[in-house]
Amino acid sequence: MPARTFIDTNILLYAIDRADPAKQETAIHLIETHAKSRTGIISTQVLQEFHSAATRKLGVDPTVSRQHLRDFRVFDIVQITPDLIETGIDTSLLHQTSFWDGLILAAAAAANATELLTEDLNHNQTIQGVTIRNPFL
Repeated sequence: MPARTFIDTNILLYAIDRADPAKQETAIHLIETHAKSRTGIISTQVLQEFHSAATRKLGVDPTVSRQHLRDFRVFDIVQITPDLIETGIDTSLLHQTSFWDGLILAAAAAANATELLTEDLNHNQTIQGVTIRNPFL
């Protein structure tokens, strides 16, 4: 089985944000690669955060954001459950992250991801068997 990769919200946002063309190009490449190889994973949390940030911070029309969310269905999607929320809390306490980052890590681990693409955590750190990678370094 090929390695599975959890994609954090910031990667999806950079793909539609023209403010930093280099990051946009990298993000688009990663999304296309993981979509094509069927190795990408996101969660319902990521979908919610994407819509909120895209419409509020980037000024994307809600109907356009909605279409992006439909496009992201190509990835495996982890449903956030009460048990996963508790695991996220435990992860955040144990590894001194925000609750939201703990929940992302818990979702990635639950989906058997080997890596998490994000710029929000420590590059090359491994938590719960998931290695964090900042693709913009």
